[in-house]
Amino acid sequence: MNRRDFNKAAAAVGAAAAFSPLNVRAQAQKLKVGVILPRSGVQGFIGQSCQKGADLAPGVIKEMLGVDIELMNADWETNVDVARTRAERLIQEGAHVLVGPFDSGAAAAIAQVAEQRGVPFVINIAAAPQITEQGYKFVFRNFQTAPDIVRNGLALIGDLFRATNVAPRSAVFMHVNDTFGQAMRGAIGAILPSQTQLPFKIIETIAYDPAAKDLTVEVGKAKASKADFLLLVCRLNDGIILRREMIKQKWNPMGVVGPGSPGMYEEQFFKTLGKHSEHCISNVPWYNSKAELTKVVEKAFLKQNPKDKLAYHGLNVGFTFEAILIAADAFKRARSADPKTLAEAIRQTNITSKMMLGGPIKFNAKGQVEGIGSACLQNLNLLPTVVLPESAATAKPVFPAPGYQRV
Repeated sequence: MNRRDFNKAAAAVGAAAAFSPLNVRAQAQKLKVGVILPRSGVQGFIGQSCQKGADLAPGVIKEMLGVDIELMNADWETNVDVARTRAERLIQEGAHVLVGPFDSGAAAAIAQVAEQRGVPFVINIAAAPQITEQGYKFVFRNFQTAPDIVRNGLALIGDLFRATNVAPRSAVFMHVNDTFGQAMRGAIGAILPSQTQLPFKIIETIAYDPAAKDLTVEVGKAKASKADFLLLVCRLNDGIILRREMIKQKWNPMGVVGPGSPGMYEEQFFKTLGKHSEHCISNVPWYNSKAELTKVVEKAFLKQNPKDKLAYHGLNVGFTFEAILIAADAFKRARSADPKTLAEAIRQTNITSKMMLGGPIKFNAKGQVEGIGSACLQNLNLLPTVVLPESAATAKPVFPAPGYQRV
């Protein structure tokens, strides 16, 4: 090979390298976000709710940051094995970053794939603490861990009792037995004994399958405990089944209080149960209705969903939107979709103009955002309503619930 042939060959190799998949991804002008949500299966309604937050994100973020976003949507069908394969496929198809999945088990599976493939993964909603305890470099979570949820949730229960001047002495604790439910049980077991200001003790703990179709035995056992109120960690479908069974068995405790779980503030909970959804309480991370970004997001939400209300989807829409915002903000600062560069930019995130309650979005060394706030939501007039803290409240809490009967 003479010098001229060598130079031609070198130029050809350089051109091929410039157009390799890795370089094409790094030089992308548009951020490709792989959104993995359970849009079918047991958690289908919740996944569809989260999707509303994803769908409005490209338009709002384009206006905010000037970043073009392409959504690559995938349904993991409430099946952890499917979540893993969907993550793999999205990466193969060119996703620069993954967002999702509203489930701790699925998040753990996707995190493994993201770490192995070296692609950033921003968790919108999933609370099992171990997910960010693995030393991962490409996994980030803008959501409370189970201990944070429980700590904030129990504090709000204390505020609730003080605000309504009641002091229940006992609770029956019912919880789903999936990854999230087990994490919540562990957190409650570890934290509640130290909360000496709370007047109640858990006198019975009952676990159940979130896919259960019949909770007759479990509710009967809870009623037989004669506890003052029900402390409940549920999801949507099982929450509906459980509430119906309470009505069937005429069990009317002082109230149903969630220390931090989905289900009872979801739109489908209200649509299915009607008046029987009233007065249930959920202590959860929530959006700040007074924040400027909330107003922008709500306007976009109502434009896309004119017959809907943001309040039915507040947690799902808010954290899904913020997860995509985190990715877009990093992409703009990094000026690259190279996975390592993008992950490093995410690690340096400092978003102060946000939608959800709490401090700025900043990741610690483990990839976890700290200082996310919670609110006490009570179902009033068929709408999840903030009743605590007072600074964010739009109504006063009602406890015990009307119809309370001492067993």
